[in-house]
Amino acid sequence: MRISEMHIGQKGCIVKVKGHGSARRRAVDAGLYKGIYIEVLGIDPNAGSISLDVEGERSEIILPEASMIEVLTYEEAAREQGVNEVSAEALKELAHRRRHQIDIALVGQPLSGKDMLFRTALDGNSRVEGDLRKGERMFQDYHLHLVDLPDTYSLTSPTIDTSTVRRYLVDETPDVVISVVDATNIERTMQMTAQLLDMNLRVIVALNRFDAMQAQGARLDSQMLSRLLGTPVVPIISPEKEGMEHLLHLAINIYEGADFLDDEGEINKEVMRELQEWHRSIIHADDDSEHLADFTRDHTLDTRYKKHAYRHIHIYHGNELEQSIEVLRTEIWKSVNTRYRYSTRFVAIALLDGDAAIEDFVRQKMPNSAAVISLRDKEQARYYRLTGEKMSDALRTAKQSFVQGALKETYIEAPHPEGEPNLRFAQRIDRLVTHRVWGVVIFLLSLFVMFEATFVLGEYPMQGIEWLVEQAGVLIENLFPDGPIKDMLVDGIIGGVGGVIVFLPNILILYFFISLMEDSGYMSRAAFIMDKAMHRMGLHGKSFITLIMGFGCNVPAILATRMIESRKGRLITMLVTPLMSCSARLPVYIIFVAAFFPHHSGLVLMGLYLTGIILAVLVARLLSRTLMRGDEAPYVMELAPYRQPVWRVIFKHTWDKGYEYLKKMGGVILIASIVVWFLGYYPRSSEYRTPAEQQEHSYIGYIGKAIEPAIAPLGFDWKMGIGLVSGIGAKELIVSTLGVLYANQEVDGTVESEAQIAAALQTVTTPAAALAYMIFVLIYFPCLATLIAIKKETGRWSWAIFTAMYTTFLAWAVAFVVYKVALLL
Repeated sequence: MRISEMHIGQKGCIVKVKGHGSARRRAVDAGLYKGIYIEVLGIDPNAGSISLDVEGERSEIILPEASMIEVLTYEEAAREQGVNEVSAEALKELAHRRRHQIDIALVGQPLSGKDMLFRTALDGNSRVEGDLRKGERMFQDYHLHLVDLPDTYSLTSPTIDTSTVRRYLVDETPDVVISVVDATNIERTMQMTAQLLDMNLRVIVALNRFDAMQAQGARLDSQMLSRLLGTPVVPIISPEKEGMEHLLHLAINIYEGADFLDDEGEINKEVMRELQEWHRSIIHADDDSEHLADFTRDHTLDTRYKKHAYRHIHIYHGNELEQSIEVLRTEIWKSVNTRYRYSTRFVAIALLDGDAAIEDFVRQKMPNSAAVISLRDKEQARYYRLTGEKMSDALRTAKQSFVQGALKETYIEAPHPEGEPNLRFAQRIDRLVTHRVWGVVIFLLSLFVMFEATFVLGEYPMQGIEWLVEQAGVLIENLFPDGPIKDMLVDGIIGGVGGVIVFLPNILILYFFISLMEDSGYMSRAAFIMDKAMHRMGLHGKSFITLIMGFGCNVPAILATRMIESRKGRLITMLVTPLMSCSARLPVYIIFVAAFFPHHSGLVLMGLYLTGIILAVLVARLLSRTLMRGDEAPYVMELAPYRQPVWRVIFKHTWDKGYEYLKKMGGVILIASIVVWFLGYYPRSSEYRTPAEQQEHSYIGYIGKAIEPAIAPLGFDWKMGIGLVSGIGAKELIVSTLGVLYANQEVDGTVESEAQIAAALQTVTTPAAALAYMIFVLIYFPCLATLIAIKKETGRWSWAIFTAMYTTFLAWAVAFVVYKVALLL
């Protein structure tokens, strides 16, 4: 509960103070900090203030300030303990325990290694909530809540990801922000840290890939850099978890002590005592040097290090810019709500930089918005008259100069190779894999190896799972008497879920290869060689990265379009992403390939995936020339550094995807299989002599016969049509549906498995129709989750409906052409 939510007479103990540094400091100066008892004496709605008894002293705070202070009331504590009342000592102890929950946000630029650091910090135990990845872990008696915010190059760039990051930092006010910096590209990735310092948040810099930087021959004095930035800088090697515990330890340290430093940089003695007790309980020793060096002047260190590491600094932008910032900040300060939500200095800098989102906020939320905007325009004009330079350019230059100045004193660059013979190995590899001809050949060869391995290597474990499914069917056959229950278990659940679960090895192999390409740095090279083709269709290589992500699942690929700055490029990419063949379609391909093209499995699979890419290019070009005219903004492709794959991380990521696949088996696939079985089992009649005849006259038979005229020109029978209808919910349902519908097909007594479905298909269709069916599944109607993602990202159902319609019509047309051409061949 926040103080602003309490009523008169209610008492409690302060847990923590949220918000940016200046707001927290004001609360601490007023005596409102952790462990303090308070009582609400009065509320004045007109004045917008609350009167408090703060341990015997009367104090008055305004509502915005009260909304930033979290408390635990006696009533909440009693409910939590399941008792009628609690003592003051018990309340304080409970508040202390609740304070031991820390919200930590990870911020970083693309390719900074933030994703791996997040996964390593949590040992892969994360979940997705909305647009964010979250995870929790216990560490040194603290419950850490970690949030992985979307990658973004800047806090002021015009992308959806940037808006998400900034909105979270302001609205949720995390207790600590970890700025992930790539040590191998330190100057560029440090720009984000500079912006976070402007926001006056509790920041720690995680210097990721520190080992790679040293291997290149570069050197960095992280202690000196800590003191120059006023925030700890921790070298990290994520795959080996080196530096991870120190990073999290410092996060707790800063969280507990950062608000209690005086103007001289000395920490409150009581807070220091608590930190010492906690630190000693963790390391079980009296040595506090590493811990206390972050808050005290350590006279045992070199004179360069005598100043404490943690302090809030203002990045100096030069006299003229600082004058404009201060003038604007003073006017912004007059808006009470703003100064408690945002750092007024950050708002001033963002406005002068031309940040459209901040300007919209000012216009909509600040009562003195007209004065603020007018003053901003005046200062921008004054600076341009004086210098002939745009203020936005000058601000960025100042940030860059700040970073360069800090690195000049602390960073020694790696020696540059001279001459062609001394070219580094990575550069030589890049020359090959990004070559305009050989790069494409290598890319296609990589796809072929991936799909051939998916089919060939997956065959052996698939046979083992098929055997287990077979034994489960035999067991149920022997245990249950004849009747609907037995039929539902054998034909519905075993035939449906069992027919899909056998493809788990293939899914794992596909994700393994995708993870390998991403973590090694090759994926960005694939995007680079496609950049020219993407430009021709009005997009750029960044769009291709999101399309490649669609090989795994279309939904996260659509969410990833947020990193595309251009609205046109983002929208076109979203609309063509469903043409990328997601892993859910893979089981359908494997069944048909095994039945009709067993000797060319890798080539057929690669051909299907390439067909999706080619169609995406053609449709994007068409949309770019018709519905969405306009030039795409230029964009410089960035190549991720080559990295040695971390097998533990790759296997963990692969299994996470496999686990999601298994969860579908126990959820939507199970329910859908039972529904399809029910519709095919009823109504019952003794007039039907065979199960196939009974099924043809069932509810699902009527549905299938109704749609058969539309799909007959493609060579599909009504059962294949029902599979397509069920696939609207999720593409895995196609296989489970075919498993149920063909469960009673008489095919030499084979069991309900992938082998039976394949054998049954061989009796009812042709290779030409099979190829057309796979093409249709590749293109048609995106699954419901994908349509919902499109609606969410575009804000309109019309784009989702448009995508469903155009993909379905396109699927029918392409499948028809493929079927007719295949018949001729």
